[in-house]
Amino acid sequence: MAISDSAIASALAAYLERYPDEAEQLSEPVRLLGEGRDFASRRSFPMHVTVGALLVRDEAEILLIEHLAYGITLQPGGHLEPTDTDLRAAALRELTEETGLNPADVLPASQAPVYIEYGEVPARPDKNELAHHHLDFGFAFRTTHASVDVGCLQESEVTGAAWYPLAAAERLVGHRIARAVSAPARLS
Repeated sequence: MAISDSAIASALAAYLERYPDEAEQLSEPVRLLGEGRDFASRRSFPMHVTVGALLVRDEAEILLIEHLAYGITLQPGGHLEPTDTDLRAAALRELTEETGLNPADVLPASQAPVYIEYGEVPARPDKNELAHHHLDFGFAFRTTHASVDVGCLQESEVTGAAWYPLAAAERLVGHRIARAVSAPARLS
């Protein structure tokens, strides 16, 4: 069963309890989620949910990708699939699909998202998509060993992947990097 709007709303509410200073910037997604429109579907407009993965290696590096469609460097991630039943598991799926990493080499850093962003996405006529917003739930992960590296990239979406020092990754992706590094190494 796909991820329900109520599960998404619950995850967002729990996040806002932890980061109440972000309530204003996330007020529109809270309102939209109250309408119940199957926001797990990428065909839901004006908003749908996406997931991102911040993978930390040796507490010193973050894995970032070169996104084909957007032409920018960012964290692995993407749209939910109808078979996804959990936001964190969907983020892990996207991470391993895009980078070719073995899921056995990746551990979740915490149960809850380390960031939630509400961002505008331009229209993509090639995909028959209007301009809309993504409500992106980002999760922190850690590698099981220091030598883990990327595998076969998902070339339909990614043109490159590399490990970036934390400061460089923060300049490219933003402040959410700090939360991935500081995420507790426990599942709570």
